[in-house]
Amino acid sequence: MDYYKEVEGKRVHDHRFGKNTMSTLARCIWVPCPVIIGAGPSGLAVAACLKERGIPSLILEKANCIASLWKLKTYDRLRLHLPKQFCELPFMPFPANFPTYPTKTQFVAYLESYKNSFGLDPVFNKTVVSAEFDDQCGFWRIKTLGLKQEETEYVSQWLIVATGENADEVVPRIDGMDDFGGPILHTSSYKSGLLFRGKDVLVVGCGNSGMEVSLDLCNSNARPSLVVRDSVHVLPQEMLGKSTFGLSMWLLKWFPVRLVDRFLLLVSRFMLGDTEKFGLHRPEFGPLELKNRSGKTPVLDVGTLAKIKSGNIKVCLGIKRITHRAVEFVDGKKENFDAIILATGYKSNVPQWLK
Repeated sequence: MDYYKEVEGKRVHDHRFGKNTMSTLARCIWVPCPVIIGAGPSGLAVAACLKERGIPSLILEKANCIASLWKLKTYDRLRLHLPKQFCELPFMPFPANFPTYPTKTQFVAYLESYKNSFGLDPVFNKTVVSAEFDDQCGFWRIKTLGLKQEETEYVSQWLIVATGENADEVVPRIDGMDDFGGPILHTSSYKSGLLFRGKDVLVVGCGNSGMEVSLDLCNSNARPSLVVRDSVHVLPQEMLGKSTFGLSMWLLKWFPVRLVDRFLLLVSRFMLGDTEKFGLHRPEFGPLELKNRSGKTPVLDVGTLAKIKSGNIKVCLGIKRITHRAVEFVDGKKENFDAIILATGYKSNVPQWLK
């Protein structure tokens, strides 16, 4: 029996599909190869690896382009924080003339070239709303919505989720946010500090994005303040002439995590000084152990710490509440700001649709 017809028959008689579900799909497509969700670096890499083994695939992407996070939701000055050799995709190194830390534009160009080199052709503007394994027929049923809310179901034996950890913005609710008289934006909407020249800007979040946005604001003649609510590891981007990441990976081949952490912190103290003096308190666990335990990534300093030491970037404690033009902090201090930028990260949306 033709499987497409079998699927349609099940849909008509299956009580699980009522009037208000996707039983009224305009299209139901049988896919005789793996379906990959996400056309970012991971999705492209998986598709290329499959193709090298003679296995085709179908890539579904909710945006209108590949690498949508990099293209649409990153700031202009962004570079890879790790050396290019640690970020290249399978079978294709970065161009030799690219710098050690490629720019955002260079990385996107590399991904476009990768897609074209392997002849990958993602299906864009397809938002997955549900992916569920059907035990009765033994296949995945992947339901999507298009730009005009048209419904399509893809049916396949194999499903590969490559949407990454940074799908949806994390926007915290802070008391008084709705009363603030200036703009409040997530870093996904931030492009350049030039728009904030001469303004007092509060950056909420002290991860790599928060640190780098604060530096960008400072270099654009804005007056940034940085909210550091939790402890944080700040490491130099390079140690002993090598990238900190590369050196760490090499040391882990020979030594346990805690010993490598001690080495990293010792060298960091020598190169950066005591960050505690500037309101940047280190966590209880070392940077690598903390990453293993909680997934929290250490900050690789690209110049922000020097601006904090000089007083050009002020460090603030957690926020208690926001008023029309001011922010009150948990230590009782209150300061006026023209804008607030939320460097509060992203989260995966997979639990919302993967059944």
